[in-house]
Amino acid sequence: MSPPIRILVVEDHPVVRHGIIAILSQAEDMEVIAEAENGLEAINQYETHQPDITLMDLRMPHLEGVEAIARIRAKTSTAQIIILTTYDTDEDIYRGLQAGARGYILKDTTATELIQAIRTVHGGKRYIPSEVALKLADRIDDSDLTERELEVLQLLSKGNSNQEIAAALTISEGTVKFHINNILSKLGVKDRTQAVIMALKKGLARLD
Repeated sequence: MSPPIRILVVEDHPVVRHGIIAILSQAEDMEVIAEAENGLEAINQYETHQPDITLMDLRMPHLEGVEAIARIRAKTSTAQIIILTTYDTDEDIYRGLQAGARGYILKDTTATELIQAIRTVHGGKRYIPSEVALKLADRIDDSDLTERELEVLQLLSKGNSNQEIAAALTISEGTVKFHINNILSKLGVKDRTQAVIMALKKGLARLD
């Protein structure tokens, strides 16, 4: 009989984390060997235990999931990480998989699908549900915004004026207008309000 799949569960909400662990404890071929409640702790626990599979939440204190994934993969390129989150915006999915995650599933999934995802990734394959794959395709089809355009868009989303954006980024107001025009063109919208709505919908900007 093969040894059980050794799993690290990373989730900042204790009730949710314990629920996941309870589900996995029902699978005879799985064993939760460690848990973490933030990204920094996840990195330490990964290095200590070297799990076969890591289930990683996205939004956590101290260090978010995408950055934790990137840091783990930078040290261990073979790390098999599955994102388990409530967030399904285009940008969250894109950034998570770009960081090196091998799977992306939502927390409203069934216990059966969660276990299937772990077995699939442990077997060397990716696990991306069809609804997540469609959102990822939409994100890839979009014209990519530059890093500076994303910064401008984030500040726009928080209600900043052109003058305030210029001061925050230490650029001229003319340059801000240039970036905004590019953003409108790439997102296929007519004005700042539509750009902000589109950015929030796609996860390109956040209000927090």
